[in-house]
Amino acid sequence: MLKQFFSKIPRKSSKSDEEESYRDPVTASPRVTGRANRLNGGSSSTRSNSAKRTSSSAVFPASIVSGIEPLVPFKDVPQAEKMNLFVSKLSLCCVTFDFTEPGKNAVEKDVKRRTLLELVDFVASGTIKFSEPAILALSRMCAINLFRAFPPPYRSNGSGAGGEIDDDEPIFDHAWPHLQLVYELLLNFINSPCLDAKVAKKYIDHSFISRLLELFDSEDPRERDCLKTILHRVYGKFMVHRPYIRKCINNIFYRFVYESEKHNGIAELLEISGSIICGFALPLKEEHKIFLWRVLIPLHKPKSMGVYFQQLSYCVTQFVEKEPKLASTVIRGLLKYWPITNSQKEVMFLGEVEEILEVISMVEFQRVMVPLFWRIGCCINSLHFQVAERALFLWNNDHMVNLIALNCQVILPVIFPALERNIKSHWSQAVLNLTLNIRKMFIEMDEKLFLSCHSHFKEEEAFLTSAAAKRKEAWDRLEHAASLQPVIGNIAVLVCP
Repeated sequence: MLKQFFSKIPRKSSKSDEEESYRDPVTASPRVTGRANRLNGGSSSTRSNSAKRTSSSAVFPASIVSGIEPLVPFKDVPQAEKMNLFVSKLSLCCVTFDFTEPGKNAVEKDVKRRTLLELVDFVASGTIKFSEPAILALSRMCAINLFRAFPPPYRSNGSGAGGEIDDDEPIFDHAWPHLQLVYELLLNFINSPCLDAKVAKKYIDHSFISRLLELFDSEDPRERDCLKTILHRVYGKFMVHRPYIRKCINNIFYRFVYESEKHNGIAELLEISGSIICGFALPLKEEHKIFLWRVLIPLHKPKSMGVYFQQLSYCVTQFVEKEPKLASTVIRGLLKYWPITNSQKEVMFLGEVEEILEVISMVEFQRVMVPLFWRIGCCINSLHFQVAERALFLWNNDHMVNLIALNCQVILPVIFPALERNIKSHWSQAVLNLTLNIRKMFIEMDEKLFLSCHSHFKEEEAFLTSAAAKRKEAWDRLEHAASLQPVIGNIAVLVCP
C-alpha cells in the first residue's frame, strides 16, 4: 500500500523555478492515451479515435499478445544486465486488460501483477542508477496504464437524466489491484535516489503532469489519494515544473467554479495547494495573491463546498497567517459569496470567519466590522437554530470578545436590533438564552451605550409601528374606494342615459 503522508514542499532558489520546454514521454513509441485494446478483442473508451485504434500489439508481437509469459527474476541476471531486464519487464507491463470481467485473461493478469511487484521491489531497493531508456520506458508504461478516459458518472435512476449521484458510496475501479502497483512503482521511482531529475524532467514533463492531473477526477478515492502523494513528490523533486503545476491546478479550479461545478478531486488538489502555500516565501508574490482572490475565495460559491471546506479553509487561513493584512480582503470575499438560503453553508462560513478573526489585526478588523456584524446580526435572527447558535457562539471566543469590547461604540448599534428581535420573537429557547447572555455582556462592557441603543431601538420601533399603521389606513381607504366604484358607475348610467 502507498504510504499516506505529506511533507512540506522544500523551497530552493528561484533560479530552479524556471519554465522549460518539454517532450511527451510516449512520442518515441505508439501513444496510448486511454486503455489500449484488450486481449481477446476487449475494448474500452478512450480520449480519441487514434487512441482507440492503438493496439497492445504495438508493444508486443501478436504471438506474445495472445499469452504473455514471465521474464527471469532480477536475481538471476548479472548486475550489468539488470537495467535491460528492467526495461523488458516494463514493456511486458504495457499490455492492458479488461478488469470488468474477473475471469478473463486470468493467467496473463497474474503474470503482469507479479511483474509489477518485482518492479516495485527493484526500484525500492535503489541498487542501480536509472538509464535514460529506462526512464523513458517507465514513463511510457505509466502513461499506458494510468492515463485513460473515465466513464460517465453512474446515475441511480439508470436513465442518465434527472438522477442524482450517490455521494455517500464511492465508485471503485475494477482495475485497482494493478493500478495500485503502477502508482506505487511511480512513487518509488520519483523518490528513488538513483533517479537523475535533470534527465527525468524530459519525460516527467508538462504533458505527463497535465495528464496526471486529469486523473484527479477519478471517482475512486484510493486513486485520488495515491495521486495526491505522487504530485507532492513531483512538485518537490522537479522544481522546474512548479509554476506549471500551480497553473494547471488553478485551471482545474477555474473550470470547476465558473463552468461545471463538477470535479471529484477538488479536496485533494486543495490539500496539495495548502502544502504549497506553506512554502511560499515572504513577502507574497502578486501571483500568489491573485490565486487567493480569483481561486480560493470564489471556491466558496459552489453548492458542493462542504466536500472540500476543511481544505479550503486551511488554505485561506494560511494566507492570512502569512500576510495578516489580507484578512479584510478575505472577509469581504466571504461576505460577497455568503449563502442566503443554505443553512449548512452558513454554519461553515461562520466557522471560517471565526478562524480568520483569531489572527486578524485591529486595523484590518476595523475596516470590515460594520458589514461583518450586520451579516452576523442576520445570522443571529435566522430561524434555523444551528445558524443562530453558531453566530452567538462567536462570543465564546475571548479574542473576538476583546475586539468587540475595543470597538463597542461601533459594533453594539449594529448588532443591538438583532439581539432585541431574538428576545422578542425567536422560537428556540437555547437561542434565546444565548442572546440574553450576550445582551448581559454588552451591558457590562458599556451600560451607558447599551441604554442609549435601547432607547434608540424603542424610538425606531415606535416609528416603524406608526408607519405601518399609516400604510394600513391608506390601504383600507383605497379598498373602500374600490368597493364603491361599481355603485358609482351604475348611478352614472342611470342619470346620463
